[in-house]
Amino acid sequence: MRHKFGYRKLNRTSEHRKALFKNMLNSLIKYEQITTTLPKAKELKSKIDKVITLGKKKSLASKKNLFTQLQSKTSVDKLVKILSQRYQKRNGGYSRVIRAGFRYGDYAPLAVIELVDRDVQAKMVDIKKKTEATTKTSPTIKAKEGKSLPKKRAK
Repeated sequence: MRHKFGYRKLNRTSEHRKALFKNMLNSLIKYEQITTTLPKAKELKSKIDKVITLGKKKSLASKKNLFTQLQSKTSVDKLVKILSQRYQKRNGGYSRVIRAGFRYGDYAPLAVIELVDRDVQAKMVDIKKKTEATTKTSPTIKAKEGKSLPKKRAK
């Protein structure tokens, strides 16, 4: 029986746990799918559901409460504008936890936590397109190649 156990402590202090979940919430909102250990994913599931429910309320107070929890303006904006519209007709159950095997090294159980009806392109937010990367690197390489090294003087 698990009576009187409110949450998992995850062998961390309360401040460390709070910072850990704040960072994981921001990552999950940004990428809409993250891989972590199974106990962290199970704890994060209830937290993301509460945050999305708070984001569905269209009030300034709920927006301020979200900012105190997440401390990221981009995450709050995405929650209020995009995710609240996506889950308008859904009453809870905004995320799912899928077991993903065991981690190499310490054999910890891994899990993928993702938002239901997620945007697949959200995972590639930080990845630059190949055409942009090649055009940006080519002028700097040519400039370095054009410079000649100073010759040493012979004595």
